[in-house]
Amino acid sequence: MVEKVYFTYNQVHKLCQASAQRILDDFQPNLMIAIGGGGYVPARILRSFLKRPGSANIPIQAIGLSLYETLGGDNPVEKPGTKVTRTQWLDLSSLEMSNLVGKNILIVDEVDDTRTTLEYAVKELEKDVETARKRMGREGEKTRFSIFVLHNKDKRKKGHLPEDMLSENRYLAAMTVPDVWICYPWEATDIDEHDRLAQAQPSK
Repeated sequence: MVEKVYFTYNQVHKLCQASAQRILDDFQPNLMIAIGGGGYVPARILRSFLKRPGSANIPIQAIGLSLYETLGGDNPVEKPGTKVTRTQWLDLSSLEMSNLVGKNILIVDEVDDTRTTLEYAVKELEKDVETARKRMGREGEKTRFSIFVLHNKDKRKKGHLPEDMLSENRYLAAMTVPDVWICYPWEATDIDEHDRLAQAQPSK
């Protein structure tokens, strides 16, 4: 049976708070791209901690990627799929792409499981930004991607991130956990029961 670990909104909030200074110091993001649906809430919480006095909020854009599939039957647990599916993407013909060129961009997701989704997001975003950069004639401008996740599962990864991203420490997981099924509060249909289960479980 799959072991489930429950995290509350309060715990997620504190993970973002604990990670914010490192993100400000090392990543210096101009823009965040949240991977839906798990990256939306952490990105919004982070934005409050990343705001500098006298400066504007860091914009958040969204992409949707799906890798998980339901096991079926009455079991609500999902398992990683094998193919990444785009459910939402940036409009390559709009100002969205020009806003990415030459920026420090923080990709936000809730969990690094097999790393397949993160690999896909980085590769596709880098490719699209490079196309936009050439189209606009902005040859000297470098776009720098970083990654933040709430949880990294301690397991062998199927996906791979760029070597320079790892060597330059542009990847940050707020917490590393065993290979368990993580239950986030935004997935709950009964938040009181979710919080009760979180409180009842042994400390991780």
